[in-house]
Amino acid sequence: MSLPTDPRFHQRRRIYEHLFRILSYAALSVAGVFLVFFFADIISRGVSALKQAEIHVPVHFSQDIANNPADAVDPEYATLVSRTVLRLLPGELHANPSLMGTTRDKWLLASAEVDQYLKGKPNRLKSREQKTVDQLVQEGRIHLTWNTGFFTSGDSKLPEFAGILAAAIGSVYVLLVTWAVSFPIGVMAAVYLEEFAPDNRLMHIIEININNLAAIPSIIFGLLGLAVFINFLGIPRSSSVVGGLTLGLMTLPVVIIATRAAIRAVPDSIREGALALGATQWQMVWDHILPLSLPGILTGTIIGLARAIGETAPLLMVGMMAYIPDPPTTFLDATTVLPAQIYTWASDSQRAFVERTAMGIIVLLISLLSMNALAIYLRNKYERRW
Repeated sequence: MSLPTDPRFHQRRRIYEHLFRILSYAALSVAGVFLVFFFADIISRGVSALKQAEIHVPVHFSQDIANNPADAVDPEYATLVSRTVLRLLPGELHANPSLMGTTRDKWLLASAEVDQYLKGKPNRLKSREQKTVDQLVQEGRIHLTWNTGFFTSGDSKLPEFAGILAAAIGSVYVLLVTWAVSFPIGVMAAVYLEEFAPDNRLMHIIEININNLAAIPSIIFGLLGLAVFINFLGIPRSSSVVGGLTLGLMTLPVVIIATRAAIRAVPDSIREGALALGATQWQMVWDHILPLSLPGILTGTIIGLARAIGETAPLLMVGMMAYIPDPPTTFLDATTVLPAQIYTWASDSQRAFVERTAMGIIVLLISLLSMNALAIYLRNKYERRW
């Protein structure tokens, strides 16, 4: 078929191509600007969570410390020190009775309001308390130090003690269960559908449903997990097992589709050569097809797990949004995950949780980007071009 010879046709085509190119660059530029703005805003809000205020005050260890821990600190500083720290002083005296009747200068964790004031953020300190803090700053008795508790502590109702340890360990537990469910079942199902399943109507219906399952809203899997794993099977609510099984169902279609694509990419000459040399169909799959398609399988699995680690809606339905201060020790213990922890902090009314919410988002983004980078690395390193 010959192209039109009218020069106006070619001129219009060049104009449309140029316009399409301009619109494409504009769309990429807008997306890039929003992405830079997003990262800059999150980092600027969250980096301050890596610092925490401490106050150097004299602590009086007396007999009355067990009844009223606040009496251990001068009234001028009692409102500036974290209440939880004051509650720990009787235990310190009980562990070391020789402290009775002595006064020791100690660095104590400051309250969230003092911490926010030192960082120049909105706070609820009274003018008298602000003057006291300014005086302590001049005397060098208050400073911002590295906030190790953010990474070594679990959740807390007090922002100065809140950390991500419990949620991070819970995420690892849930991810392990998700992988144990989705990877072997997904790979075996893909191998059967691609290499052994007959070409009939039933198989076509199964393939259509697998593709549809990969696109339905994730909260539907949460409802399924609630109905099957909790109400029917009686698995403990909020446990890593029920969360991992729910996310495993959600990840399973992704693993199947990625595995089938990787297996389909292996040339038919490999299959024909193995069968011609006397290998059975299963030997051909196990010794040739699976090893050659493994990079694509791993890439698809990692991407599916990266999607699962950032999900909140399915876990909301199985009760993993509860207040969990301690990390789990078994797969049946109640736990939470990073997205749920971030949501809990974001919905809290205390302003000091804003920076911890942003820092939790940064940690989650680093985890997601690391998993995607690993998938890209495996694909580029082991991928074979036929």
